Amino acid sequence: MREMVSGAMPGLKDGPDAAAAMQSFMPGDFTAADLADWTKASGELQKMWLEFAAFQAKKAAEKSTDGKYLLDPAQWLMISQSMVDQFPKGAFDAQAKLAQDSLALWKGVFERVVTSTTNGGKSNDEDGPALPIKDRRFSDPAWREHPAFALLHQTYLMLTEYFRQSVQSMNGLDKEKRKQLDFAVSALSEAMSPDNFLLTNPVVMKRTVETRGQNLVRGMQHLINDLKRGQLTHTDPDAFTLGENLAATPGKVVHETSLYQLVQYSPSTKEVLEVPLVIFPPWINRFYILDLTPKKSFIKWAVDQGLTVFVVSWKSADETMRDVVWDDYIRAQIEAIDHVRDRLKVPSVHAIGYCVAGTTLAATLAVLARRDEADKVKSATFFTAQVDFEKSGELKHFIDDGQLEMIGKLSPEGYLDGRYLAATFNALRGKDLIWNYVVNNYLLGEDYPAFDLLHWNGDVTNLPSKWHNDYLRDLYRDNKLVVPDALTADGTPIDLTKVETPSFVQAGKEDHIAPAESVWRLTDHFSGPLEFLLAGSGHIAGVVNPPAAGKYQYWVGDSDASSLKAYIESAEEHPGSWWPHWLEWLHKQDDKKVAATGKRKPGGRGDKVIEDAPGRYVKTR
Repeated sequence: MREMVSGAMPGLKDGPDAAAAMQSFMPGDFTAADLADWTKASGELQKMWLEFAAFQAKKAAEKSTDGKYLLDPAQWLMISQSMVDQFPKGAFDAQAKLAQDSLALWKGVFERVVTSTTNGGKSNDEDGPALPIKDRRFSDPAWREHPAFALLHQTYLMLTEYFRQSVQSMNGLDKEKRKQLDFAVSALSEAMSPDNFLLTNPVVMKRTVETRGQNLVRGMQHLINDLKRGQLTHTDPDAFTLGENLAATPGKVVHETSLYQLVQYSPSTKEVLEVPLVIFPPWINRFYILDLTPKKSFIKWAVDQGLTVFVVSWKSADETMRDVVWDDYIRAQIEAIDHVRDRLKVPSVHAIGYCVAGTTLAATLAVLARRDEADKVKSATFFTAQVDFEKSGELKHFIDDGQLEMIGKLSPEGYLDGRYLAATFNALRGKDLIWNYVVNNYLLGEDYPAFDLLHWNGDVTNLPSKWHNDYLRDLYRDNKLVVPDALTADGTPIDLTKVETPSFVQAGKEDHIAPAESVWRLTDHFSGPLEFLLAGSGHIAGVVNPPAAGKYQYWVGDSDASSLKAYIESAEEHPGSWWPHWLEWLHKQDDKKVAATGKRKPGGRGDKVIEDAPGRYVKTR
């Protein structure tokens, strides 16, 4: 990281003359005052780094004395490295053709840039000469105004495409290894992009000259803060407070176990549907993804539509949860359903399972069906949830035997630190969720934005390591959930084909975590009535899309189609949010209403509650 800030990049002297290019950004009237400013910036950088080194030394000493595990925020990279080590030798040996292509590209770049320069900057592109390969990372005119930077970024883009194509044409690789290698090449190329480094990024050079190095001082402080917390910061950490401007829908915690809190929300209508709604969010994230700011909150919207809404707030794992396994989460879902039924004196509930909690909800329904208790759930809704993991997307790159062993080593106290998982998900979209912030926060020294979704994304949750490893091995790797009776939970065999509960399945068209084709597979295993809906966007925005926003679209087609492709061919596109369509479906399951009185209003007279929503579990790191 220090090399990144200082610009001392190995091999830089062999590339374009960045030092000479730097001179073009320097003002001609450089004064003693300018020199003083630069000297001050240099001193501030050195002081901050020395203080950080002392901080690290102190933490290391604490580790040696108390014996506790100290997180190294870079350790997650070992997972990717273990993946690369398994690839066949000679994967990138086609150097001769690459050299020929490079010469042709360089000739074309120089012709465009030099011609533009000699013509007084005139070209077909008003911001600079048009170049062969386009990429939004290099959209600033500074990348085209100087031959060195034009050549640098065009060569980089050519090499990236060359190596990607080499992977696709490589012989002797099975399908999964090819996907893993393609992912590794993409991650490496994103990390090595010239915009990530001071002396190869003309935009950063300009900013450094304009601010006399103060951008690097601010960036160094951002970097040190992130190294201390072991996590990349995406948004202003002081912009949001849970219970005030996030997770602020009024309600009470009405039940609590060592694994979760059950939150009930206060009604906003005089009448509500008799059948209450219980939401199971994924325990790999905080539940308030469904209760962001009031305008984006699915929970508030559902309450305003006359639903009695409960949500499970999972506890972030600690040493006490080292023996927690998947069975415990299934038991927790059944217990939460029973508690709501008993509290409101109703025979059944509507249930929602999001992502991994949807996977578990499918297993829960199978267990209830096998026990002749399926009528406890009137309907089940699945947000971007998978049960068949054959086509489960990019996360499969992290689950071969070597990576599972590595993940186990990262969990010596019985739980996986959520920062590792956050880093893994960020790596799936490294260009947008890692390197974009390296440039903006560390190099340009920009302030963090106030963005509720990014705040939630960085609010990580720890996972019980035993459950996490079983989940990756049994479901992602071995795909046992779709094999009747291959898995059991709480002593009951799981057979998804026994699930006859009316179900609503939502998938995101651009979801890279739970691909739509993978989510679609659920339609092959349940036996009851089912409606499938394809939403625009991805894993988060495809779900969190309030009607008032007027964004994206959704498709409704033949849910009995033979494949997702056939479904799409039959589907009709609708603009905006799919939430009202889901609500209409929910009313079709049971439209009876009751007065929003008694325990429909949590915390009323005679109702014993634990604390105000959102509860303390969601606030515990």
